[in-house]
Amino acid sequence: MNKLNRWVYAAVGVLVLFCAGIIYAWSVLSAPIAAEFTEWTKAQLSLTFTITMILFCMGCMVGGFLSAKLSPKLYVVAAAALFLIGFQMTANIHSVAMLYIGFGVISGFGSGLVYNAVMGTITKWFPDKQGLISGVLLMGFGVSAFAIGKLYQALTPEEIGAWRNSFRFMGIVIPVVLALCAPFFVKPQPTEATGNVQKKSAANPVAMEATTGQMIRKPAFWLYYIWAILLSAAGLALISQATGSASEVGPGVSAGTIATVVGLISIFNAVGRVLSGMLYDRLGRAATMNLVNTSFIVTSVILALGLTTGSFAPIVVGFITGGLSYGSVAPINSAFVSSYYGQKNFSMNFSVINTNLVIASFGSTIAGSLYDASRSYLSTYMLMAGLALGGFVITALIGMCDKRELAARKAR
Repeated sequence: MNKLNRWVYAAVGVLVLFCAGIIYAWSVLSAPIAAEFTEWTKAQLSLTFTITMILFCMGCMVGGFLSAKLSPKLYVVAAAALFLIGFQMTANIHSVAMLYIGFGVISGFGSGLVYNAVMGTITKWFPDKQGLISGVLLMGFGVSAFAIGKLYQALTPEEIGAWRNSFRFMGIVIPVVLALCAPFFVKPQPTEATGNVQKKSAANPVAMEATTGQMIRKPAFWLYYIWAILLSAAGLALISQATGSASEVGPGVSAGTIATVVGLISIFNAVGRVLSGMLYDRLGRAATMNLVNTSFIVTSVILALGLTTGSFAPIVVGFITGGLSYGSVAPINSAFVSSYYGQKNFSMNFSVINTNLVIASFGSTIAGSLYDASRSYLSTYMLMAGLALGGFVITALIGMCDKRELAARKAR
């Protein structure tokens, strides 16, 4: 395929991540499954998403490992095949084990594989806009859960078992889209990767080309990894308790309105991904991370105000700012890895940073346990604020590591 304008590749990347992001619609996808298999507990169904996230991270790592050996086109096609198998298997389940394998293992792994293909290939076309392109690409992943969830609900009648045909349909459409997009996964030649490299280096004086082994020996990497866990956990805690807290504050509000208000988190999650990417390019790491830390604390205060006063308007505003906050984390992950440790080993390095999601996923579990113990959603908002305060400390410590790194380089 002839080389195209780099924004064409970006548009294809957004479409592919939009399809791959269907795994995040699990709460919507699982509702009619739970209605059919009433003997399955909520814990059993929730475990499906945990398995999915673990295999998603494994798929990312395998994709990073393969990136140096195979064309990304091949593992995009492989991901299409996995989605085909996984969704068709899920459509025919009769046991929770089949659900775990079909959706959790096979589809989760396929999503991680194609996620790495997009982030490891398309971002290479934008060395001058690493934050922006990360945000634009991940916008597709962020909005997917909301948009595909709505489509799934529209396609699925209320009859028991009708969800199976919806899974069969999506299990054909998604693989076809991925297969058609595979030829667009072209890595740029050094002369084609446009951008002001000198400007990028000046923005981050501690930038280096690092292998994964070198990266994980850097204290700044581990500090950032902890920051990603804290802020991702805060976002997942909010999402897990959103419907319950909105329903408690607005007992007279219709279920449809509650669902729409909760959906604002997903919509503004997508917006936050683009905004934070742009801010990272303009303001740098520290300022962008501190804006996200601040935004989470502001969100916690707004939601606490709504809960204590019984006013529904602050809940709406809090879900908007919460979506912006949580959506900002993923693009910063990508931009941090690229701006600190370079593009040469980006695919593998990025897959390592993404494993934070496995640990962060327990944020929703902790929030649920705190609610069970306190019978108040204020515990969730206090948890979010506490995690964000920890984020300020981590952000400052990374700055200290940067100063030490610069001093060590000057000494050499």
